[in-house]
Amino acid sequence: MTNLDVLTPKQIVEELDKHIIGQHDAKKNVAIALRNRWRRMNTPADIQKEITPNNILMIGSTGVGKTEIARRLAKLADAPFTKVEASKFTEVGYVGRDVESMVRDLVESSVHLVQLSKKEAVKDKATEAVEEIILEALVPAMPKVSKKAKAEAAANPDAMPVSDEELNHKTRELFREKLRRGELEHRKIEIDVKASNSPNIGVMGGPIDEMSMMNIQEMIGGMIPKKQKKRKLTIAEARKILMEEESSKLIDMDEVKEEAIRKAENLGIIFIDEIDKIASNRSGGGGPDVSREGVQRDLLPIVEGSTVNTKYGVINTDHVLFIAAGAFHVSKPSDLIPELQGRFPIRVELQSLKEEDFYRILKEPKGALTKQYEALLASENVELSFNDDALQEIASIAYNVNTEVENIGARRLQTVMSHLLNDLMFDIPDVITPNAKVVVTKELVKERLGGLVKNRDLSQFIL
Repeated sequence: MTNLDVLTPKQIVEELDKHIIGQHDAKKNVAIALRNRWRRMNTPADIQKEITPNNILMIGSTGVGKTEIARRLAKLADAPFTKVEASKFTEVGYVGRDVESMVRDLVESSVHLVQLSKKEAVKDKATEAVEEIILEALVPAMPKVSKKAKAEAAANPDAMPVSDEELNHKTRELFREKLRRGELEHRKIEIDVKASNSPNIGVMGGPIDEMSMMNIQEMIGGMIPKKQKKRKLTIAEARKILMEEESSKLIDMDEVKEEAIRKAENLGIIFIDEIDKIASNRSGGGGPDVSREGVQRDLLPIVEGSTVNTKYGVINTDHVLFIAAGAFHVSKPSDLIPELQGRFPIRVELQSLKEEDFYRILKEPKGALTKQYEALLASENVELSFNDDALQEIASIAYNVNTEVENIGARRLQTVMSHLLNDLMFDIPDVITPNAKVVVTKELVKERLGGLVKNRDLSQFIL
């Protein structure tokens, strides 16, 4: 059962509200798009293939939450997710990545998700196997004594006593208990680990596409016999490596590949950022606009729905959800080619952040910057807290700097907070000792940051 089985659109928005302030329209549209995936999978088979996702185009300046909404949405749905910048792609014949690589990245993400899920399912068995390997390295088991040897030992008192086997068993059990209690984590042992056998391949005689290169490397890697090498590691380090190896042995990779492809096709989300950078102004002539329009035409079949070869199998993109985003300061959505515009039927305009939004961003989200700094200083046993009027002052300064210099949205808070707390972070633990309490007041904020907005040139340089 996935999260989509239980989350309604309203609940999805409520979950997004825990991390992102404002932008209700954008959250509402992505919540509907996400719920529609569950609805489609619960329709009759004959109509299921006909229902395509409503791709979304987010329009808004940098730092207003476009990427964060898409990322949190994927995490919420436990869906494969990949983020790409449209400006990295180029038309065939130019130097750059081909557009199909975004689909291959999505499948990689899906394989990783499925592997994590499968490894969790076999965790207990893998833990037992790893424990036995570590025990064998600590206290090698004695070969079992046959009935004949036992009889001979009984007849010959000078021979090695059979009770040594029992002693060995008791010693192993004693070490097993210590292992489970974590008393031997720093002890070093020697284990056999798989050596990497993926060769680095150079190609002469012209360009070769990414897919062909992957296939060649995989084929040659499969032909070379797998080697093992001995490594001396602490038990804690050895356990991590051995868990990975033993879990992989218990997982059927063919099953993983099939499930990953299925998951990517039905739940995958591709977030295409900076799509405004490939919009041409249609003024004619050559230059970069030629390549930009070429990239749009290359994107079109992927977004419309096509089959793409990956090293895990063929994936169909008919039901992948595409979310595109751009600031559209210089260009506008209508500068995209009409065919591509038609493939993003849902348009959402994200609002610029106000001073009140900055205040809420500092205070409300689970991962708010204030909470991050409090956690960082708590690791040094220093208690950090912020007065409410101090947060309002920080929000006001960040908003004013955005207005005066360049509007970079919520990212401005990171630079403002860094400038505010840098001296404090530097003084711990030499000047400010553990168990100290630090309170950030409005006066402290004004003292540290007051001159930044007044001096425009200084603001540009620092922030």
